[in-house]
Amino acid sequence: MSDAPSRRILVRGVNWLGDAVMSTPALLRLREAHPRAHLALLTQAKLAELWTHHPAVDQVLTIRPGEGPFALAKRLRLERFETALILPNSHRSALEAFLARIPRRIGHARAWRNLLLTNRIPPRLEEVEMHKRTPNEVRQLISNPPSDGPCTLPSRAHHLYQYLHLATALGAKAEPLAPLIAVTEPELDSVRARFGSRAAPRAPLLGLNAGAEYGPAKRWPQDRFVAAAVELQRRLHCHWWVVGGPADVPLASAIAAEIGRAGNGGAATATASATVQCLAGQLTLRELCAALKACDLLLTNDTGPMHLAAAVGTTVVVPFGSTSPELTGPGLPGDPRHRFLTGIPPAACSPCFRRECPIDFRCMHGITVEQVVQAVLEALPLKQAGR
Repeated sequence: MSDAPSRRILVRGVNWLGDAVMSTPALLRLREAHPRAHLALLTQAKLAELWTHHPAVDQVLTIRPGEGPFALAKRLRLERFETALILPNSHRSALEAFLARIPRRIGHARAWRNLLLTNRIPPRLEEVEMHKRTPNEVRQLISNPPSDGPCTLPSRAHHLYQYLHLATALGAKAEPLAPLIAVTEPELDSVRARFGSRAAPRAPLLGLNAGAEYGPAKRWPQDRFVAAAVELQRRLHCHWWVVGGPADVPLASAIAAEIGRAGNGGAATATASATVQCLAGQLTLRELCAALKACDLLLTNDTGPMHLAAAVGTTVVVPFGSTSPELTGPGLPGDPRHRFLTGIPPAACSPCFRRECPIDFRCMHGITVEQVVQAVLEALPLKQAGR
């Protein structure tokens, strides 16, 4: 493929924060393959800030709230893109590029949208479908666990390979890179000035994210987050930033209050408020990127901020229950900095990929406070040594 400066490539981005972060290796490889091309990213408005300062992206176009494919396509036609790389599997994302009359349209082959694509990319051999188990399947697995234990997934089953596989159609390398989200020093200085003044000098700064937008099946119990945080504060004299989106404010506020009280003998004192701060609902997406980068480690459920923390360079410790770190774990697969925890022994029904547990939530209840505390203590020096 020619790499003339006038070449214009549109990448139709994915719609969720975690998926967007997992798509960054493909964008970096695409930039590497086409260093002089104009590379534009089309994304949901709520994710637009994620791409500020990103080295792979020249232009960010947003899908306005409530904007239909015809109105969007009319705007895209004015940009005169030559190629569209369509990362989502949806019918709508292919329809947008088709209606925009982009001559070359590349996406995963799916029966309901193949006619809208010029280049239909077949599934990878290592691709693993995230099958949501039915309640009956869950109960059967509990009654009759597989005799050979959990199934072994291919080494390249991780979801970031899906996006890399698409990018190879434009000459990009298939070898993975670590997901990357860029944060500048002024952004770090700003968030530290706003929230960091009460932290003790040289004390570890740990983040805590107890929410999960997908549903309760991905959430380690609130009381265990509190117990782990209190024990880690006792051992490390650390400071906590409790993060989350607007919907997480009640949960995050309650957790922050409990950590503060428990860490100070049940008293709500100034010292208690100095050991823990609730940042939930107070941060823009760019500020969340900076806050996570400022942390030495993030203790989190499997959710968007988990991926974001790893992509800005912060170590993460994650209890996994209904989902699989082999498929959607944060960072580069195999990165030894991060810790992914399951029950001992792992629940036979996990991963089920359900929003809510149809039985007794044994996958998350099987992960103990002691496991999490030990994982944080083991992972924290790795992060500090690399600073």
